[in-house]
Amino acid sequence: MSPWIALFRGINVGGHRSLPMKELKALMTDLGYADVRTYIQSGNVVFESDETDSAAMALRISAAVEQSHGFSTRVLVLSRDDFMSAIVANPFPDAESEPKTLHLYFLTAPPTPDIASLDAAKAADETYVIIDRTLYLHAPSGIGRSKLAAKIDRLLNVETTARNWRTVVKIAEIAG
Repeated sequence: MSPWIALFRGINVGGHRSLPMKELKALMTDLGYADVRTYIQSGNVVFESDETDSAAMALRISAAVEQSHGFSTRVLVLSRDDFMSAIVANPFPDAESEPKTLHLYFLTAPPTPDIASLDAAKAADETYVIIDRTLYLHAPSGIGRSKLAAKIDRLLNVETTARNWRTVVKIAEIAG
């Protein structure tokens, strides 16, 4: 069995699309995944599987959520190695000391970014770098104030799910 990480988008936000982690863990176990562990309510799951197709796993998990909870959600499944590679590639090591200012956007596919619009949307103190299927955003004034953060999916022409540095590091610890 190999370790995998599932990142859910848009669950348990503002009382909508509720999916308690206990129920998510049971759902993942019912799908045949092993050693299922969750981290915080935003939908971070570390699990083991013999499957090798991350896109197929993501579709299967998403369909199971829709069937059991009545709403669809985007799920991105990454191998532990791919997840760890994204951490190692962090182009903003100085921002790690302020983990709420550094966000990793995991992309569902390689992006076709509108660079001019990305640059125009970012605040003067924000910087970003795209490496493979991860966009790294350093937003010193906070992600809540970032106009770029609100437009990233559209400007990259691909769906994303983001996690702050603290969450990324904790998921990595859980994944071993």
